Amino acid sequence: MPLLVFIVGLFSIPVLMLLVEVVAALRPVKEKPVELSAPKAIGCVAVVVPAHNESNGIIPTLHDLFPQLGDRDTLLVIADNCTDDTAVVAAAAGAEVVVRNDPEKIGKGYAMARAISHLAKNAPDFVLFIDADCRVQSDLVEKLRMVCSSIRRPVQALDLMTSAENSEVNQKLSEFAWTIKNFARPLGLRILNRSVQLMGTGMIFPWELISAVPLATGHVAEDLKLGVELAAAGKPAHFFPFVKVTSHFPTTVKASETQRLRWIQGHLATMLRSVPRLATLAIKRRDLDLFVLALDLLIPPLSLLGVLTAGIFGLTILAALGGMGMLPLLLATANLVLLSAVIVLAWWKFGREILPLSKGPKVARSMLNKLEVYSRLIAGRTAGQWVRTDRSKMK
Repeated sequence: MPLLVFIVGLFSIPVLMLLVEVVAALRPVKEKPVELSAPKAIGCVAVVVPAHNESNGIIPTLHDLFPQLGDRDTLLVIADNCTDDTAVVAAAAGAEVVVRNDPEKIGKGYAMARAISHLAKNAPDFVLFIDADCRVQSDLVEKLRMVCSSIRRPVQALDLMTSAENSEVNQKLSEFAWTIKNFARPLGLRILNRSVQLMGTGMIFPWELISAVPLATGHVAEDLKLGVELAAAGKPAHFFPFVKVTSHFPTTVKASETQRLRWIQGHLATMLRSVPRLATLAIKRRDLDLFVLALDLLIPPLSLLGVLTAGIFGLTILAALGGMGMLPLLLATANLVLLSAVIVLAWWKFGREILPLSKGPKVARSMLNKLEVYSRLIAGRTAGQWVRTDRSKMK
């Protein structure tokens, strides 16, 4: 029984951490004094758009960005291992383009590293990364530059993904989970005056930071890895939710499953490697912010957390029936109740428009369907390479 109690107690940590973040996010959010007093237009910015086979969708992104650039700013597209005409399309639109072809080293991290190497010839003051399939708020570049200039740390904008209005419930469920992950949770940490994880797009860095950190990696979750490295170096990311980038979930079932599997694998790999390191550094430095960041990293994707919590609850019922005592069952019941309460609170604040109450039965069926995705994860089937997400029309 002690082992079972330990396992159930271990799963209480992400549930409690999620509860703290979501409850904190219920409070109104305001700009901080350091943001309100940020200097205007200090330093030039290079906007980097890593692109892999994005010729069909990159133009709207570039059109969002060009009007936001000053005379000294640059817009750089890294056409990475493309088999389409991304480079030609981006250059015709007016962007500076660097073509990178290295089939042995595929990954967004390699594209980011190539951008930094190219920019080093005439280094900017700030580097802003924007994914090639994002729509960008009209004042995002200037506001992120101002805040980054003031705090000299990475700044993360709000990064949201949306589904089509008439999309299937599984995509609506993914949109709700994404909203919790990229909006509710970092918003709660911000309100608690804590740092956040990086999200991969809409993130800006002072040149002296981004040019010094290793980027050339094929890691599936390069954003999480980068955030961990910078946090360990004493420069964790600051969340600025008043500007946003948005993109769309893939429309095909296969693409959705591949994307979800890639995110889960990347998160779990980063969690297993980084949480012990961050926690150790936090204790050694007596750094509460770093410790909270380690706890935040312990929270797996919401659907996976739900499946694991329910599974452990069922296991403790069997254990109790087998005479192993009631304590594991009581702890597992508390975890299940708390997680349910968190989801209801998050839905009430952030998800009612995404998932109307009438879709409840379909949500339950969709959750059961996700078990197949997690069985693939357990079987070790990977989706690790950087593959362009298919957003073509569902067939």
